[in-house]
Amino acid sequence: MIKKYFFLILFILLSNCSLNSDSKYWTENSIEDIRNQEIIEKIKLKANDITSMTIEEYEIYLEEYTKNSDYPDINK
Repeated sequence: MIKKYFFLILFILLSNCSLNSDSKYWTENSIEDIRNQEIIEKIKLKANDITSMTIEEYEIYLEEYTKNSDYPDINK
């Protein structure tokens, strides 16, 4: 009898847990994401002149560009 209640309570607790990293309860990733957003914004300001970027900034710029863009249209 106690086993049934134990599993029931365990099931209820585990089913309500959120493993979504976008959740407001996962603060360590959100703080890092905010810091990365600030870096990305600074890099976007330099995007007009790519030659002024460092290699690390350029790699971050390319990663963000590929995340935010669709596949290129090769018919153009």
